[in-house]
Order: sequence, then structure tokens, then C-alpha cells
Amino acid sequence: MKATHKRLRMLGIILVGVGMAVFLAGCGNPMVLDPKGQIADIQKEMIWISIILCAIIIVPVLGIWIYISVRYRDKPDNKAPYEPNWSHSTKLEVIWWGIPIIVVGVLGYFTVVATYDLIKPPKATANVEPLTIEVTSMDWKWLFQYPDQDIATVNYLNIPENTPIQFVLTSNTAMNSFWVPQLGGMMYTMPGMAMRLWLQAEGPGEYLGMGANFSGSEFAKMHFKVKSMPQNEFDAWVAKSQDEPAKLTRETYAKLAVKGTVPIQTFGQNEPTLFASIVVKNGGHHGISIRGSDPVKSNQQSSGVKSEAETKEVSGSQQPEQNQ
Repeated sequence: MKATHKRLRMLGIILVGVGMAVFLAGCGNPMVLDPKGQIADIQKEMIWISIILCAIIIVPVLGIWIYISVRYRDKPDNKAPYEPNWSHSTKLEVIWWGIPIIVVGVLGYFTVVATYDLIKPPKATANVEPLTIEVTSMDWKWLFQYPDQDIATVNYLNIPENTPIQFVLTSNTAMNSFWVPQLGGMMYTMPGMAMRLWLQAEGPGEYLGMGANFSGSEFAKMHFKVKSMPQNEFDAWVAKSQDEPAKLTRETYAKLAVKGTVPIQTFGQNEPTLFASIVVKNGGHHGISIRGSDPVKSNQQSSGVKSEAETKEVSGSQQPEQNQ
């Protein structure tokens, strides 16, 4: 009987090992661990710091658990009575409460420092004028507006390398999440809100972008390509896009907003107040006015939603204020 149990345990260990080997063989380098920008680098560091600090607790606990399970396991021929002797140890209490408290404190410190770095433009390119892109998630597509270039795209993004990109994000339907893993973390897109996210690519390349929040039957198709290019190539692409005959008007947007998937599109002209109207229409009763780099609160107090005629455009040089 003992020999049979031993063989079964060995077989179980072998099967688990083979299963893990097969599972891990299909895993390439995770995109979040292959950063292509300063912001993504910060987040990669935070991932490794979190893994190391958690391992300080998890590895010893699992090791002790395995040791105790094996050393003090009950055996079929064990005749000893079960008579536990409960006792208190102040030293052990300090160890198993003190270490996690220290780990959480250290992790919290690094998290706060990184969070404040991530809500601002990257320090390395602080002297570079940022590019603003207004992002609207829909069922099931992405609309990207370049207000300062007066163009718009659907389901693809072009950005200049080594330039801070300020994304101002909202949703026209269900809440979603905008994510380009190799350039930085994700940010929710929510109806009636204009959220902000800074990203930056350090060199030319193509990166996968996606919607990371389930939003319906075609959710899996809400992905897009982000292409980073030198500034001169970006300027040439902007000039070419401005010559596109298609215009992003309110009528065009109404057709885009219908549920369904669409191919990539480029619009040679962008309705300047469209993004602000999307935010207000979906509950953003803040009297906001959006132009250039940011959502800002109106200087005038209003208890209701402003009309389009009352909505004023503000320059991209004004400091953004996050909607509350």
C-alpha cells in the first residue's frame, strides 16, 4: 500500500511538472515587461518591485507550509493521540505581523512616488511640446481626434517618437479601458468624464492597443495599432491626412456611433467641439470646454449643460484640470 501511494505521488508531481512546462512554453515575453517608453519603464520597475516584495512573504510562507505538511502529516500507521498544546509566542507574533507591515510600507512608498511621476509629462522630454489626442470609445471601435492638427482617425494611431502624448479619454457607451501595454498603463474611458493619460514612445515602432474592459459581443475586436515615427514622418502624415476628403462632422459621428465594427478610417477635418459635446451629452454637466491639450472647467458658473454657442475654445497652453 505504501509503495502504491508513493508511486501515485511521484506520478502526480511528474504530471504537474509536465503541465507547467507545456503551459509556460507557449508564453512569450509579456508586453508589459518589454517597455518602449519612459512611462512604461517606470511601470515595469513597479511590477518587479511588487514581485520581489511579495516574494519576501510568499516564498517563506509556502516553504514553511510544505515543510509542516510533510514533517507533521498524519500517517496510516500513526497511533499517537491528537493532543495539541496551544501556546503564545510574542516573538513569532512580531515576526509574522512585522514583516508584512514593513513590506506594505515599502511598497506603498514606491507606489506613491511612481504614481505622482505618471500623472505628469515624462521628465526626460519636459521641454518638448506635447501632442494631444482626444479618445472616444464606442461599440465597438475607437475614435481618435487630433484637435491641434484638425484631423481624426478610427481604429489606428500615429504618434511622433520622443514626444509626450496627452490622451484625453471619454466613452460614448459603456465604460471601457484604453491600453497600449508597451507604452504604459491603462486608463478607463467613462461616459460623462474626460480622463487623462500620458504616454510616450522612445523610438519608431508599431505597438498593439486594445480595449481592456469587457463591453459587449464584439469586445474582442476593439484593438488598434499605434505607430511611432520620426517627427518629419509624422508631419508628412498629418499633411497627407488633412487632404483626405472625408470630414468628421456630427452626422459622420452619428453613423460611427451606431453599434458595430468598422475598418480604419481617416478624416481630413475634425469638428472642434465634438469631443466636448460627447462628454456633456453623457452626463458631464461641468460646463467644460475642451480644446488643444486638455479638459478645463469653465470660468463661468452654470447649473446646467452649456449650449454649443456658450462653449468656448481654450488654447492648448492652459493647464488641464481633471474632471471630478
